[in-house]
Amino acid sequence: MPTTPLTPQITTPHDPFQEPRRADCPWCGSRALRTRLRAPDPLRHRAGTFVLDECADCAHTFQNPRLSAEGLAFFRRDAYERQLAELTARVLSDRAVRRRHRAAARRLSALREPESWLDVGTGHARFPEAAKEFFPYTSFDGLDPTARVEQALLEGRVEEAHRGYLTTPGMTARLRARYDVVTMFHHLEHAPDPRAELRAALTVLRPGGHLVVEVPDPRSLFAVLLGKWWLPHGQPRHLHLPPPANLRAELSALGCAVLVTDRTDPHVPYDLAAAVALALAHARPPLRLAAAPVRTLAAALDHGCAPLLRRTRFSNAYRIVARKGAG
Repeated sequence: MPTTPLTPQITTPHDPFQEPRRADCPWCGSRALRTRLRAPDPLRHRAGTFVLDECADCAHTFQNPRLSAEGLAFFRRDAYERQLAELTARVLSDRAVRRRHRAAARRLSALREPESWLDVGTGHARFPEAAKEFFPYTSFDGLDPTARVEQALLEGRVEEAHRGYLTTPGMTARLRARYDVVTMFHHLEHAPDPRAELRAALTVLRPGGHLVVEVPDPRSLFAVLLGKWWLPHGQPRHLHLPPPANLRAELSALGCAVLVTDRTDPHVPYDLAAAVALALAHARPPLRLAAAPVRTLAAALDHGCAPLLRRTRFSNAYRIVARKGAG
């Protein structure tokens, strides 16, 4: 399987927010692509749709055409981030987010007490805030492409704040071999080049350190049933949705020992309620108010069925824990 993608080919005209459409898979180079879905931006009233293609050979799902640098910059603007946070808050309360972060930190507490920890894609650094309860002697730093990480530093949730991606020029040089643990919770799907992001993560890890990656599972049955209303499809901000086998193979090729693949604990019970919220995103307030009982029922189903669904193919996310080789 090729480790570098083929040169993308222009197949259709594109707008300034999008790169040329490519005819090959960015993960394996195969040209056996199919359109998985077309979805509008749920927050902006901009004309047009975003497309997710799936590779028939390696099952990698990716945005095609992908957002351009201008498009990526737009969808990281504070105003858009606030709109997205408001949409997510309708289906996932602050309490639920804290509970999920504590559960993840508790599961990772089996790791040897690390001296230093980098949370990539940290946002407001809610995970480091929760993890300090289980790792009181660990120094937590945060990295994020938005200004949220700088606010997290001011509010004391991280000790150092780094703005950008791991692949931002100069970032790995500054952070090389500084960390015992690197976490990427729902970050890799936003990265323009997830392979490069993984290599960079291993560069900032010390030998024997642990890399934790959690991403939406594109094989989830909710993805099939809900289509464009499945929130983890995440258009237009999710650029890549790799299946677990691809990440395991890539990490093994990079010299890591894959210790855990978990599809149970990472499941977030919000699929049905989020689908209702997305469908009503552009509705007028009276309609959204009238539909509140439907969203409440959907949320009850999400949470009531979660203990069963998280153990089936309905699970909407997976987590991989890998250890970097000693050499």
